[in-house]
Amino acid sequence: MTFLQRTTDVKRLRHVPVDMSVDYIYTSGIAGETFFKALRDEGRVLAVHCPVCKTNQLPPRMFCERCFTELKDFVEVPPEGRVAAVTVSRVDRRGKPLPAPEVYAFVTFKGIQEGGLIHRLLVVPEKARPGLAVRPRFKPQEARTGTILDIEGFEAVASQP
Repeated sequence: MTFLQRTTDVKRLRHVPVDMSVDYIYTSGIAGETFFKALRDEGRVLAVHCPVCKTNQLPPRMFCERCFTELKDFVEVPPEGRVAAVTVSRVDRRGKPLPAPEVYAFVTFKGIQEGGLIHRLLVVPEKARPGLAVRPRFKPQEARTGTILDIEGFEAVASQP
């Protein structure tokens, strides 16, 4: 049978009963390492600046996706952001009900023209809305490990317009 022919006889299909283990390591790269070290060590969120496009991009990356310029200049993200989009999850990733609803948001920041962060929103679902002013709540310094989970989530800023 050729590649373009299709079989309808299941007895002609081949099956090999074997377990395949696949080991891999995903690295965050140079830009990601700088980002995660700043989260862990300083409790700061960093973006990267493109000198050609004049944009600040979050999360940081090595090359500008618009003009392909190598990006080396990191800038600090403002301490306050705004919810751009929000969703409420009532089931876990396997479809089982959660004990309490979890709120997630896409958070953007003034001065960051490209991107933002998706993370937990630490408010009750009824208070979650686009435009909500938020700030990151960091884990205590001794509990940080250099991952995005060093941010526990985003909490509402007390003074809302």
